[in-house]
Amino acid sequence: MEDSHMAFELKSASFQDGDTLPDLHVKAMGDTSPHLRWSGAPAGTRSFAITCFDPDAPTGSGFWHWTVANLPADTTEVPAGAGHPGGHDLPAGAVQGRTDFGSVGYGGAAPPAGHGRHRYVFTVFAVDTDRLDVGPDDSGAVFGFNLHFHTLARASITATYENRGEG
Repeated sequence: MEDSHMAFELKSASFQDGDTLPDLHVKAMGDTSPHLRWSGAPAGTRSFAITCFDPDAPTGSGFWHWTVANLPADTTEVPAGAGHPGGHDLPAGAVQGRTDFGSVGYGGAAPPAGHGRHRYVFTVFAVDTDRLDVGPDDSGAVFGFNLHFHTLARASITATYENRGEG
């Protein structure tokens, strides 16, 4: 029989891979985290983590818009709005980190006006441990460092957004 292992895959009811990020998920217009759903996690997955990263930010190091870790292994989706600062729509035990805005929870797209189209890469990580040693005061870089050593697989989708400075 052929290998029946499903590919680790991430989808969203909020947007399709490559779409423009809907206004609801933009900092100045709704600041609501999108719905995310994943499937096909590899054997040995003990928890999941989520990140949203803008590699096009004019910082020299990108910009972290969302970090979540310690989602239980039976989690397969998070609803839109789960990234609010209290995280009440996330499973018990999940922890959100500090965005590069300086706050905990999801921080929507906010590229500088006229800077061009930015990519917002949403990634779900299948993790080989129940808990990463991260907390709400930790930056995206700290989450990323811990994920580097514990990631079994990752799945990503990307949306774009451009602030044309209109209106």
